[in-house]
Amino acid sequence: MKNILAWLGAFAFTCLSSTIFARDITGVWQQIDDQTGASKALIEINKESNGTYSGTITKITPRIGYPPKEFCVNCPAPYTNKPILGMKIITNLKAINEYEYENGNIIDPTIGRIYKSKIKMSKNGTKMTLRGYYGFSMIGRSQTWIRINPTQPPQSN
Repeated sequence: MKNILAWLGAFAFTCLSSTIFARDITGVWQQIDDQTGASKALIEINKESNGTYSGTITKITPRIGYPPKEFCVNCPAPYTNKPILGMKIITNLKAINEYEYENGNIIDPTIGRIYKSKIKMSKNGTKMTLRGYYGFSMIGRSQTWIRINPTQPPQSN
């Protein structure tokens, strides 16, 4: 009986510690287009009261050959015809260990699709790779995002 309780205690600690010791991804991140390498937008990531993370577009970066869209025209509800600037594009992202977050959703407001999402942060906390995908992670695209204020060290929760 003591072995079972010890095992359950260790398991509970492991589960809780993955979110307690996760790197802090809150802050402003520069979204880099995976196809052109150009900056697309600034996204501010915040921790919600339920412990998940969300990301909101705070600035759209003009790019040559890509006129910025103002509204999410082809997006499903509740995003339909909403302004892209100020839109919460990442929702429900959860920390699973110190450098990885999963089980979130991300919308691409330029085409109106919602994808599952996960993030892997670099060891130094200045870059992260966001992967948007359908169904399985191997069917999707990845983007590199760069922390805007890298002089500020990432905080642990």
